[in-house]
Amino acid sequence: MSLPADPPRPERGKVLVAGIGNIFLGDDGFGVETVRALTGRQLPLHVEAVDIGVRGVHLAYQVLDGYDTLILVDATARGERPGTLYVIEHDSADAGEPHDVPLDGHRMTPDTVLALLETLCATTGGQPPRRTLVVGCEPALVEEGIGLSPPVSAAVPEAVRLIEELLRADEPGESAPRATVGEAAK
Repeated sequence: MSLPADPPRPERGKVLVAGIGNIFLGDDGFGVETVRALTGRQLPLHVEAVDIGVRGVHLAYQVLDGYDTLILVDATARGERPGTLYVIEHDSADAGEPHDVPLDGHRMTPDTVLALLETLCATTGGQPPRRTLVVGCEPALVEEGIGLSPPVSAAVPEAVRLIEELLRADEPGESAPRATVGEAAK
């Protein structure tokens, strides 16, 4: 007597983790530094970590290559203590109709990149990611200068751990971490 075969597991979709920001503006380089730290880790084969920096237009076009999940890593000012980490889920249903996006390749915020992506998908027939998350860190200083402030630098390893949790949350049986406020600022 043979046992029934296990049902095939759905193939995991590709995940893009994109570090964005300007390393010449202090804590704005948080996303780039976090992705650099993440690339030194063992990542699943379906995960690609990329230092995008200020090339937001490039990021929007790269996402058209077909990613199931997009994780943007960036400095995110929300009024908390510097070094505070956030996980923000982007809801494309709230985005409304695609609209014209000013193309200033050196000043593209995550919102601008996502709006450009929606416009590109509408005009090319491409599909946006099923899920888009922002892992953000409250900056202390966003002014000319290279290097992260001490509280933001201290948040980088915690952000790497948080991203790894998010990657595991897409696996069966795992749950997503809750948004973190203040965990890294201890």
